Amino acid sequence: MTTPAKISLLGAGSWGTALAILAAQNGCQTLLWGHNPAHIANLKQARKNQRYLPDLNFPENLQVTDDLAQAANFSDILLISVPSHAFQHTILKLKNLIQKPVKIVWATKGFNPADGSLLHTLVTNIFPNNTPIAVLSGPTFAKEVARNLPTALTIAANNPQFAQELSAILHNSHFRIYTSDDLIGVQVGGAVKNVLAIAAGIADGLGFGANTRAALITRGLNEVMRLGIQLGGKPETLMGLAGLGDLLLTCTDNQSRNRSFGLAIGAGKNHQQAIQAIGQEIEGISAAKETYLLARKHNIDMPIIEQTYKVLYEHLDPKIAVKNLLNREQTLE
Repeated sequence: MTTPAKISLLGAGSWGTALAILAAQNGCQTLLWGHNPAHIANLKQARKNQRYLPDLNFPENLQVTDDLAQAANFSDILLISVPSHAFQHTILKLKNLIQKPVKIVWATKGFNPADGSLLHTLVTNIFPNNTPIAVLSGPTFAKEVARNLPTALTIAANNPQFAQELSAILHNSHFRIYTSDDLIGVQVGGAVKNVLAIAAGIADGLGFGANTRAALITRGLNEVMRLGIQLGGKPETLMGLAGLGDLLLTCTDNQSRNRSFGLAIGAGKNHQQAIQAIGQEIEGISAAKETYLLARKHNIDMPIIEQTYKVLYEHLDPKIAVKNLLNREQTLE
Protein backbone atom coordinates (compact mmCIF):
# COMPACT_ATOMS: atom_id res chain seq x y z
CA MET A 1 0.00 0.00 0.00
CA THR A 2 1.17 3.55 -0.76
CA THR A 3 2.01 5.60 2.31
CA PRO A 4 -0.25 8.70 2.50
CA ALA A 5 1.48 11.97 1.78
CA LYS A 6 2.16 14.28 4.70
CA ILE A 7 1.86 18.05 4.76
CA SER A 8 2.28 20.72 7.44
CA LEU A 9 0.01 23.79 7.27
CA LEU A 10 1.36 26.83 9.11
CA GLY A 11 -1.31 29.37 9.95
CA ALA A 12 -4.69 28.50 11.47
CA GLY A 13 -6.72 31.35 10.04
CA SER A 14 -9.52 30.84 7.53
CA TRP A 15 -7.30 30.14 4.48
CA GLY A 16 -4.80 27.92 6.27
CA THR A 17 -7.64 25.92 7.82
CA ALA A 18 -9.43 25.57 4.48
CA LEU A 19 -6.26 24.27 2.83
CA ALA A 20 -5.68 21.85 5.71
CA ILE A 21 -9.21 20.48 5.35
CA LEU A 22 -8.70 20.14 1.59
CA ALA A 23 -5.40 18.26 1.97
CA ALA A 24 -6.91 15.96 4.59
CA GLN A 25 -9.98 15.27 2.45
CA ASN A 26 -7.56 14.30 -0.34
CA GLY A 27 -6.05 11.64 1.94
CA CYS A 28 -2.99 13.48 3.27
CA GLN A 29 -1.82 13.14 6.84
CA THR A 30 -2.17 16.80 7.73
CA LEU A 31 -0.90 18.84 10.67
CA LEU A 32 -2.23 22.39 11.14
CA TRP A 33 -0.17 24.78 13.26
CA GLY A 34 -1.29 28.02 14.87
CA HIS A 35 0.65 30.40 17.10
CA ASN A 36 -2.15 31.02 19.62
CA PRO A 37 -2.38 28.19 22.21
CA ALA A 38 -5.93 29.12 23.25
CA HIS A 39 -7.13 29.09 19.65
CA ILE A 40 -5.45 25.73 18.98
CA ALA A 41 -6.92 24.26 22.18
CA ASN A 42 -10.36 25.27 20.92
CA LEU A 43 -9.67 23.64 17.53
CA LYS A 44 -8.61 20.42 19.25
CA GLN A 45 -11.70 20.28 21.42
CA ALA A 46 -14.27 21.32 18.84
CA ARG A 47 -12.62 19.56 15.85
CA LYS A 48 -13.50 22.62 13.80
CA ASN A 49 -12.37 26.22 13.47
CA GLN A 50 -15.32 27.86 15.19
CA ARG A 51 -14.00 31.38 14.62
CA TYR A 52 -13.44 31.22 10.86
CA LEU A 53 -15.16 28.10 9.45
CA PRO A 54 -17.71 27.12 12.11
CA ASP A 55 -19.80 24.79 9.94
CA LEU A 56 -16.99 22.46 8.85
CA ASN A 57 -15.74 19.53 10.94
CA PHE A 58 -12.13 18.41 10.66
CA PRO A 59 -11.42 15.07 8.95
CA GLU A 60 -9.88 12.42 11.21
CA ASN A 61 -6.50 12.72 9.47
CA LEU A 62 -6.25 16.45 10.27
CA GLN A 63 -4.51 17.19 13.57
CA VAL A 64 -3.60 20.53 15.11
CA THR A 65 -0.70 21.83 17.20
CA ASP A 66 0.76 25.02 18.65
CA ASP A 67 4.25 23.50 18.61
CA LEU A 68 6.10 24.97 15.62
CA ALA A 69 8.96 22.48 15.94
CA GLN A 70 6.50 19.61 15.65
CA ALA A 71 4.91 21.13 12.56
CA ALA A 72 8.30 21.93 11.01
CA ASN A 73 9.43 18.32 11.23
CA PHE A 74 6.13 16.53 10.62
CA SER A 75 6.54 16.72 6.84
CA ASP A 76 9.12 17.81 4.30
CA ILE A 77 6.39 19.98 2.69
CA LEU A 78 5.62 23.17 4.63
CA LEU A 79 2.65 25.18 3.36
CA ILE A 80 2.71 28.61 4.99
CA SER A 81 -0.47 30.65 5.29
CA VAL A 82 0.36 33.36 7.81
CA PRO A 83 -0.19 37.10 7.22
CA SER A 84 2.57 38.84 5.28
CA HIS A 85 3.68 40.82 8.34
CA ALA A 86 4.35 37.50 10.16
CA PHE A 87 5.99 35.73 7.23
CA GLN A 88 9.60 36.74 7.89
CA HIS A 89 9.35 35.92 11.59
CA THR A 90 7.85 32.51 10.80
CA ILE A 91 10.49 31.68 8.18
CA LEU A 92 13.34 32.63 10.50
CA LYS A 93 11.95 30.49 13.32
CA LEU A 94 11.50 27.55 10.94
CA LYS A 95 15.11 27.80 9.80
CA ASN A 96 16.25 27.13 13.35
CA LEU A 97 13.80 24.28 13.97
CA ILE A 98 13.99 22.21 10.79
CA GLN A 99 16.13 19.08 11.09
CA LYS A 100 16.04 17.90 7.48
CA PRO A 101 15.73 19.29 3.92
CA VAL A 102 12.28 20.74 3.23
CA LYS A 103 10.13 22.08 0.43
CA ILE A 104 8.41 25.40 1.08
CA VAL A 105 5.17 26.70 -0.42
CA TRP A 106 3.19 29.69 0.74
CA ALA A 107 -0.34 30.93 0.26
CA THR A 108 0.47 34.30 1.84
CA LYS A 109 -0.41 37.25 -0.40
CA GLY A 110 1.64 40.38 0.09
CA PHE A 111 5.10 41.89 0.24
CA ASN A 112 7.68 41.69 3.02
CA PRO A 113 6.87 44.82 5.06
CA ALA A 114 10.49 45.12 6.20
CA ASP A 115 11.76 46.12 2.75
CA GLY A 116 8.89 45.74 0.25
CA SER A 117 10.46 42.70 -1.39
CA LEU A 118 8.58 39.73 -2.79
CA LEU A 119 8.40 36.80 -0.39
CA HIS A 120 10.43 34.42 -2.54
CA THR A 121 13.42 36.74 -2.12
CA LEU A 122 13.16 36.33 1.64
CA VAL A 123 12.88 32.54 1.41
CA THR A 124 15.83 32.16 -0.97
CA ASN A 125 17.99 34.38 1.25
CA ILE A 126 17.33 32.18 4.29
CA PHE A 127 17.21 28.65 2.88
CA PRO A 128 19.70 26.81 0.63
CA ASN A 129 19.65 27.66 -3.08
CA ASN A 130 18.43 24.18 -4.02
CA THR A 131 15.34 24.35 -1.77
CA PRO A 132 12.17 23.70 -3.82
CA ILE A 133 9.87 26.69 -3.33
CA ALA A 134 6.42 27.55 -4.63
CA VAL A 135 3.60 30.05 -4.22
CA LEU A 136 -0.11 29.20 -4.31
CA SER A 137 -2.45 31.97 -5.46
CA GLY A 138 -5.62 32.71 -7.36
CA PRO A 139 -9.28 33.67 -6.94
CA THR A 140 -10.14 31.83 -3.74
CA PHE A 141 -12.37 32.48 -0.76
CA ALA A 142 -11.60 30.11 2.11
CA LYS A 143 -15.23 29.32 2.90
CA GLU A 144 -15.96 28.26 -0.67
CA VAL A 145 -12.87 26.05 -0.86
CA ALA A 146 -13.73 24.40 2.45
CA ARG A 147 -17.31 23.80 1.24
CA ASN A 148 -15.96 22.03 -1.87
CA LEU A 149 -17.28 24.62 -4.32
CA PRO A 150 -15.50 24.57 -7.71
CA THR A 151 -12.26 26.57 -7.57
CA ALA A 152 -9.21 27.04 -9.79
CA LEU A 153 -5.85 28.57 -8.93
CA THR A 154 -2.15 28.62 -9.81
CA ILE A 155 0.94 27.08 -8.26
CA ALA A 156 4.18 28.70 -9.40
CA ALA A 157 7.38 26.89 -8.44
CA ASN A 158 11.11 27.02 -9.09
CA ASN A 159 11.04 23.27 -9.60
CA PRO A 160 8.49 21.65 -11.94
CA GLN A 161 8.58 18.36 -10.02
CA PHE A 162 7.59 20.20 -6.84
CA ALA A 163 4.73 21.94 -8.65
CA GLN A 164 3.46 18.54 -9.81
CA GLU A 165 3.84 17.07 -6.32
CA LEU A 166 1.78 19.89 -4.81
CA SER A 167 -0.78 19.56 -7.55
CA ALA A 168 -1.15 15.85 -6.80
CA ILE A 169 -1.69 16.59 -3.10
CA LEU A 170 -4.23 19.40 -3.50
CA HIS A 171 -5.95 18.82 -6.85
CA ASN A 172 -9.33 17.06 -6.90
CA SER A 173 -12.64 17.13 -8.75
CA HIS A 174 -13.61 20.54 -7.31
CA PHE A 175 -10.16 22.11 -6.78
CA ARG A 176 -8.30 22.58 -10.07
CA ILE A 177 -4.65 23.60 -10.14
CA TYR A 178 -2.64 25.09 -12.99
CA THR A 179 1.16 25.05 -12.71
CA SER A 180 3.59 27.82 -13.63
CA ASP A 181 7.22 28.84 -13.25
CA ASP A 182 6.39 32.54 -12.84
CA LEU A 183 6.93 33.13 -9.13
CA ILE A 184 7.16 36.89 -9.61
CA GLY A 185 3.97 37.36 -11.62
CA VAL A 186 1.90 35.19 -9.28
CA GLN A 187 3.15 37.09 -6.22
CA VAL A 188 2.64 40.55 -7.70
CA GLY A 189 -0.90 39.69 -8.76
CA GLY A 190 -1.75 38.33 -5.33
CA ALA A 191 -0.35 41.34 -3.46
CA VAL A 192 -1.50 44.30 -5.55
CA LYS A 193 -5.05 43.08 -6.09
CA ASN A 194 -5.68 43.61 -2.36
CA VAL A 195 -4.96 47.32 -2.71
CA LEU A 196 -7.25 47.61 -5.72
CA ALA A 197 -9.98 45.76 -3.84
CA ILE A 198 -9.80 48.45 -1.15
CA ALA A 199 -10.10 51.08 -3.90
CA ALA A 200 -13.11 49.31 -5.40
CA GLY A 201 -14.72 49.09 -1.98
CA ILE A 202 -14.15 52.80 -1.36
CA ALA A 203 -15.77 53.65 -4.70
CA ASP A 204 -18.81 51.51 -3.93
CA GLY A 205 -18.96 52.85 -0.37
CA LEU A 206 -19.14 56.36 -1.80
CA GLY A 207 -22.18 55.27 -3.81
CA PHE A 208 -20.60 55.15 -7.25
CA GLY A 209 -21.99 52.58 -9.63
CA ALA A 210 -21.03 49.60 -11.75
CA ASN A 211 -19.47 51.83 -14.41
CA THR A 212 -16.95 53.14 -11.89
CA ARG A 213 -16.17 49.66 -10.59
CA ALA A 214 -15.58 48.27 -14.08
CA ALA A 215 -13.31 51.16 -15.02
CA LEU A 216 -11.36 50.82 -11.77
CA ILE A 217 -10.81 47.08 -12.24
CA THR A 218 -9.73 47.51 -15.85
CA ARG A 219 -7.33 50.36 -15.20
CA GLY A 220 -6.20 48.64 -12.00
CA LEU A 221 -5.21 45.59 -14.01
CA ASN A 222 -3.13 47.87 -16.21
CA GLU A 223 -1.27 49.04 -13.09
CA VAL A 224 -0.71 45.47 -11.89
CA MET A 225 0.78 44.58 -15.27
CA ARG A 226 3.08 47.60 -15.35
CA LEU A 227 4.57 46.69 -11.98
CA GLY A 228 4.60 42.94 -12.56
CA ILE A 229 6.37 43.14 -15.90
CA GLN A 230 8.88 45.66 -14.55
CA LEU A 231 9.77 43.25 -11.73
CA GLY A 232 10.12 40.29 -14.13
CA GLY A 233 6.66 38.74 -14.24
CA LYS A 234 4.97 37.44 -17.38
CA PRO A 235 1.99 39.19 -18.98
CA GLU A 236 0.11 35.90 -19.40
CA THR A 237 0.39 35.24 -15.66
CA LEU A 238 -1.03 38.65 -14.82
CA MET A 239 -3.91 38.05 -17.25
CA GLY A 240 -4.57 34.64 -15.66
CA LEU A 241 -6.02 33.28 -12.44
CA ALA A 242 -3.36 34.77 -10.14
CA GLY A 243 -3.74 38.20 -11.74
CA LEU A 244 -7.01 39.13 -13.42
CA GLY A 245 -8.92 36.27 -11.81
CA ASP A 246 -7.99 37.22 -8.25
CA LEU A 247 -8.50 40.91 -9.01
CA LEU A 248 -12.06 40.31 -10.22
CA LEU A 249 -12.90 38.20 -7.19
CA THR A 250 -11.66 40.60 -4.54
CA CYS A 251 -13.00 43.76 -6.19
CA THR A 252 -16.53 42.49 -6.72
CA ASP A 253 -17.56 40.19 -3.85
CA ASN A 254 -18.24 41.25 -0.28
CA GLN A 255 -16.54 38.14 1.09
CA SER A 256 -13.32 40.05 0.36
CA ARG A 257 -11.94 41.58 3.55
CA ASN A 258 -10.10 44.23 1.55
CA ARG A 259 -13.20 45.25 -0.38
CA SER A 260 -15.22 45.28 2.86
CA PHE A 261 -12.62 47.53 4.46
CA GLY A 262 -12.85 49.90 1.50
CA LEU A 263 -16.66 49.90 1.69
CA ALA A 264 -16.44 50.97 5.31
CA ILE A 265 -13.95 53.75 4.53
CA GLY A 266 -16.10 54.99 1.65
CA ALA A 267 -19.14 55.02 3.94
CA GLY A 268 -17.34 57.28 6.40
CA LYS A 269 -15.90 54.93 9.03
CA ASN A 270 -12.37 55.47 10.28
CA HIS A 271 -9.66 52.84 9.88
CA GLN A 272 -9.96 51.35 13.35
CA GLN A 273 -13.73 51.05 13.13
CA ALA A 274 -13.44 49.30 9.77
CA ILE A 275 -10.69 46.93 10.96
CA GLN A 276 -12.56 46.00 14.13
CA ALA A 277 -15.78 45.34 12.21
CA ILE A 278 -14.00 42.87 9.91
CA GLY A 279 -11.98 41.16 12.64
CA GLN A 280 -9.43 39.52 10.31
CA GLU A 281 -6.18 40.46 8.60
CA ILE A 282 -6.56 43.09 5.85
CA GLU A 283 -3.46 42.60 3.72
CA GLY A 284 -4.21 45.50 1.39
CA ILE A 285 -3.52 48.13 4.06
CA SER A 286 0.21 47.38 4.29
CA ALA A 287 0.36 46.39 0.60
CA ALA A 288 -0.84 49.88 -0.34
CA LYS A 289 2.26 51.43 1.18
CA GLU A 290 4.62 48.78 -0.15
CA THR A 291 3.17 48.96 -3.68
CA TYR A 292 3.26 52.76 -3.68
CA LEU A 293 6.93 52.76 -2.65
CA LEU A 294 7.81 50.13 -5.26
CA ALA A 295 6.09 52.19 -7.95
CA ARG A 296 8.08 55.26 -6.94
CA LYS A 297 11.33 53.27 -6.79
CA HIS A 298 10.84 51.96 -10.33
CA ASN A 299 9.25 55.17 -11.67
CA ILE A 300 6.01 53.38 -12.62
CA ASP A 301 2.77 55.32 -13.04
CA MET A 302 0.17 53.71 -10.73
CA PRO A 303 -2.43 56.44 -10.09
CA ILE A 304 -5.07 54.23 -8.44
CA ILE A 305 -2.49 52.79 -6.07
CA GLU A 306 -1.17 56.30 -5.36
CA GLN A 307 -4.59 57.71 -4.48
CA THR A 308 -5.45 54.68 -2.34
CA TYR A 309 -2.17 55.11 -0.47
CA LYS A 310 -2.96 58.77 0.16
CA VAL A 311 -6.41 57.93 1.51
CA LEU A 312 -4.98 55.32 3.88
CA TYR A 313 -1.75 57.02 4.95
CA GLU A 314 -2.17 60.76 4.31
CA HIS A 315 -5.85 61.04 5.32
CA LEU A 316 -6.93 62.24 1.89
CA ASP A 317 -10.70 62.53 1.56
CA PRO A 318 -11.83 59.60 -0.67
CA LYS A 319 -13.99 61.97 -2.73
CA ILE A 320 -10.93 64.11 -3.47
CA ALA A 321 -9.01 60.96 -4.44
CA VAL A 322 -11.66 60.09 -7.02
CA LYS A 323 -11.64 63.65 -8.33
CA ASN A 324 -7.84 63.48 -8.65
CA LEU A 325 -8.15 60.34 -10.78
CA LEU A 326 -10.81 61.83 -13.03
CA ASN A 327 -8.90 65.07 -13.52
CA ARG A 328 -5.69 63.44 -14.71
CA GLU A 329 -4.38 64.49 -18.10
CA GLN A 330 -6.10 62.81 -21.05
CA THR A 331 -4.01 59.97 -22.56
CA LEU A 332 -4.26 57.18 -25.08
CA GLU A 333 -5.40 53.85 -23.65
